[in-house]
Amino acid sequence: MTEASQEAEAQAADVARLIASHIRDVPDYPQPGVTFKDITPLLAEPTAFTAVVDALAATFGPVDKVAGIEARGFILAAPVAYRNGAGFVPVRKQGKLPSATFAQEYKLEYGTATLEVHQDAFEPGDRVLIVDDVLATGGTARATATLVERCGAEVAGIVVLMELSFLNGRSALTGLDVRSLLTV
Repeated sequence: MTEASQEAEAQAADVARLIASHIRDVPDYPQPGVTFKDITPLLAEPTAFTAVVDALAATFGPVDKVAGIEARGFILAAPVAYRNGAGFVPVRKQGKLPSATFAQEYKLEYGTATLEVHQDAFEPGDRVLIVDDVLATGGTARATATLVERCGAEVAGIVVLMELSFLNGRSALTGLDVRSLLTV
């Protein structure tokens, strides 16, 4: 292992520890038996928030656009776009965008939902980074990737703050480069 790769691994471990120390577990939310991973303490602490945005922004090479998945993905994706000198594109729940959209349905544990993006959000050939807070089952990330591709753009990669590995969301994202800053 080279000195540069050792340094990169050490930095990644430092960011993961920082994230873990600023995540609050909320038992039985939003329903009994679920432990919610609350990122608001991390967002409220300037040094931690800056470190996370910098780490997310550094995960992939140059991109043209950064797509943020509603709603907490917006909080992370917008400053990542700014850091990368890229445009920001919101991927929203159905019925929230004012112009012509593409829609993509995806499965939830308890039913289905639909995400939308403006049809003109991406130019053909744009390299798009998809950013979200959590990778759980992979449904929203897969739906977002499909929307990006329907617009003629290329998914450069998917990066998330935290991956819940026990839900095996990566299996829904085969063929895509997926990275997480913290895996639990």
